[in-house]
Amino acid sequence: MDLGSLLLAAALVAAGYFIGGIPFGIVVAKAVGGPDPRTLGSGRTGGANTLRAIGPRAAIVAGLLDAAKGSVAALLPLAFGAGPVVQVLAALAAILGHSRSPYIRFGGGRGIAPGFGGLLVIAPLVALIVVPVFVLILALTRISSLASLTASALGMVALLGAVVVFGLNPVYAVYAVAATGLIWLFHLDNIQRLLAGQERRIN
Repeated sequence: MDLGSLLLAAALVAAGYFIGGIPFGIVVAKAVGGPDPRTLGSGRTGGANTLRAIGPRAAIVAGLLDAAKGSVAALLPLAFGAGPVVQVLAALAAILGHSRSPYIRFGGGRGIAPGFGGLLVIAPLVALIVVPVFVLILALTRISSLASLTASALGMVALLGAVVVFGLNPVYAVYAVAATGLIWLFHLDNIQRLLAGQERRIN
């Protein structure tokens, strides 16, 4: 890889991080005149807290925008001909940016929405598989973190299976493991509360 390609790769990964960092939960809350999600619940800006702050309709808009961040980060390298390795790094950077946003003192969400957005570009069928699982678990338990953790684990297994069975580029296996690892890492406090039977539910 020559210097120009390295610089392009670095720029695309950095773009993924800064795109991922846009706190749409806060942006949408301000647009509809609702409270800052960081003042409620877990203090995060992701889907569950945004739902608590501004209700389901506006929260869906914020969630779709957060997912779009992952999709855009995964699409940009393709548009510039950078290849799947850079695509995976940029998509992972979007998850990191979402959870450690440079715009809000490195706070943010837990990474599930941009992780899903990246997966939607990398393996659309796999992404569609995890949606009903997430919705079902959320409907049955009203525990967003449990739905997110289960769906991300299923997505990892399904994407790894697609790499093996359908011959997807092996680098997508890296995305499967690393994206799920980041999501679970950012859910560590949720996992502790789940194990203790003290996790918050969505009313």
